[in-house]
Amino acid sequence: MFKNHYFCDAMNRQNTLIYHLAALVTVIIWGITMVSTKILLREGLSPEEIMMIRFAMAYIFLWILYPRSHRIKSWLDELIFAGIGITSGSLYFFLENTALVYTPATNVSLFCALIPLTTAIFTHFVFREKSLTKRFRTGSVISLAGTVLIILNGKFSFKVNPLGDFLALMAIISWSVYGVLVKCLTGNYNSLFVTRKIFFYGILTMLPCFMLVAPFDVPAKVLVKPVVLGNLCFLGLIASSLCYLMWMLSLRNLGVVKTNNYIYFSPLVTIITAHFVISEHITPYVICGTILILSGLWIATAKSTARNHKNGQNTA
Repeated sequence: MFKNHYFCDAMNRQNTLIYHLAALVTVIIWGITMVSTKILLREGLSPEEIMMIRFAMAYIFLWILYPRSHRIKSWLDELIFAGIGITSGSLYFFLENTALVYTPATNVSLFCALIPLTTAIFTHFVFREKSLTKRFRTGSVISLAGTVLIILNGKFSFKVNPLGDFLALMAIISWSVYGVLVKCLTGNYNSLFVTRKIFFYGILTMLPCFMLVAPFDVPAKVLVKPVVLGNLCFLGLIASSLCYLMWMLSLRNLGVVKTNNYIYFSPLVTIITAHFVISEHITPYVICGTILILSGLWIATAKSTARNHKNGQNTA
């Protein structure tokens, strides 16, 4: 009996580790997308065109991977699916990209670094979960300090732009609501199906932008260029479809708060990628910020993991 308990406990820890790894890999890839998107912008594509193409590619790819549909359990679930697609897709990217027009990228990055904290606060008040423990708050603040250090990178300047900063704030609230909505889904739906629905509603709510504001106008000769096609495939097939799927699995198995903590790594990944791709230097601020992020994540999660393990032994 004890052997069976320890075997099950070891299997549970191994499965949990897989989902932690999936969240980390997802954030690493999402950090790289910043550089990939910048390359496509230089080739003449607009942010809206890039977003539409990557979402369309992801939607088609997920249909190929999982060519089945599910009966939605209720209208409430359908509304939640729509909310997930909007808050994690069209609305989030629209707010973030528009914010970049009015405020420096540093400001937007600093606001996005608040996502783990805002998500934890939303989850705490909506579901009455005891996620905001003293240890979690301490670890989050340390990781946030490390992220800010990396983003500022020694240039301690923050230019306030009310409109741009407000849009950036709305973007992080949108992503935080997405995490809460995923938790609200009542039906036991396949993760591939859920991810596909995200892109369906993301595309559906982006269409008015091209119909009313800026028509889709990308010449075929631009799309077939190797640098463009390669980056679009990376963004659509890997950074969108596969990464959203891994993120969805992590959200379901680790919880919204723990999964979103990995977002602290995103600026670090972007800077490292920029170092190798466009020769940007890695400064001592980046190294110190990395140490703070890792320390903060360990403080926020290590004790709770150990306590859960101990409680499992006592229950046996």
